[in-house]
Amino acid sequence: MNKKPRIAIDTNVFVAALKSRRGASYKLLSFLGQNRYTFVLSIPVMMEYEDVLKRKDLGIKVPDEKIDNLLDRIAYLGEQREIYFLWRPYLKDPKDDLFLEPAVESNCDYIISYNKSDFAGIDKFSLQVLTPKEFLVKAGII
Repeated sequence: MNKKPRIAIDTNVFVAALKSRRGASYKLLSFLGQNRYTFVLSIPVMMEYEDVLKRKDLGIKVPDEKIDNLLDRIAYLGEQREIYFLWRPYLKDPKDDLFLEPAVESNCDYIISYNKSDFAGIDKFSLQVLTPKEFLVKAGII
């Protein structure tokens, strides 16, 4: 891969990273801020991250204070995008459209998610959906 890839990251990747330090999700997020990829987000995406990551029923054993620190880091390191044109509804789940919008607006290469089938049809926007491991391999990071 010649250019630095541009990505949007689905919430399930953050959930997986907070549940285990052994997987590709944790590895992907450990490279935040190291100039290996550009990570895009929007205010609705940040709100979704906060809502989901603070749910007690997900089995995330990280105190809210540490989640707040992570969210601050994500907001600082991510490329903030303002969305002027909504693609909703495009995908089956309106929550997934939250990630499609900044990805399309900022001309991303990939959406990183474990729920690949949720993003069916994004090839129309010249986007691919990859799991964290697929992305890390394709980008030559691991």
